[in-house]
Amino acid sequence: MNGSVRENTEWLKQLALREGASLFGVADLGPIHDRFFLSDREVSGMGFGVSMAVALAPPVLKGIEDRPTLLYKWHYQQANNLLDKMAFLLSGQIAARGHQALPIPASQIVDWEAHKGHLSHRAVAEAAGLGWRGRNNLTVNEIFGSAIRLVTVLTDLPLSPNSPVKFQCSSCDVCVKTCPAEALGMNSADYRIDRCHQKLTAFSKERGIGVHICGACVKACLYRNSPESAG
Repeated sequence: MNGSVRENTEWLKQLALREGASLFGVADLGPIHDRFFLSDREVSGMGFGVSMAVALAPPVLKGIEDRPTLLYKWHYQQANNLLDKMAFLLSGQIAARGHQALPIPASQIVDWEAHKGHLSHRAVAEAAGLGWRGRNNLTVNEIFGSAIRLVTVLTDLPLSPNSPVKFQCSSCDVCVKTCPAEALGMNSADYRIDRCHQKLTAFSKERGIGVHICGACVKACLYRNSPESAG
């Protein structure tokens, strides 16, 4: 049975929070449909994107200097595993109510040349009000900064979408100065994916890493690493 839009949204939010989500939001997919690498058959009729995030642990980030650590790699992977589990579970619960739901993997590349997944989790998260696009080209949340991992569930379950939030990085450019690839600028549009990916490829070849990660700009974000939280 279905409840009202408000009831549906609150039910799904509480389910996500119980399963470990740090953040939850709903996006209207209409304005960002062009950010998908999915067929019309797969997304037919689904106009809402449920965006969920899990926060990364500050002590793990503190160990990062100019390259990823083994602890960060493990933490990153466990966050993705948790997100995938949440998305899978929520999709099943939505289906049990007689609606369509499509869980999108938290970290799966489908276009290696463009380094893109099935859709932009960041675009969905920003449309769902979880944060804004920072100078590091990542979603920045007002509480957790960029120290979040994201996942998305597409659905036709009637939900109440959130509104995007405005850019709040002000004049902060710490991530720009910190980037070991020198891939960032004062606008997210200045992001140099070629430089970033080249550096990630180099990091992936270091002993024990094996995946394309960095974490330097995530640590640098002052919303997470303010003087009070730096310890």
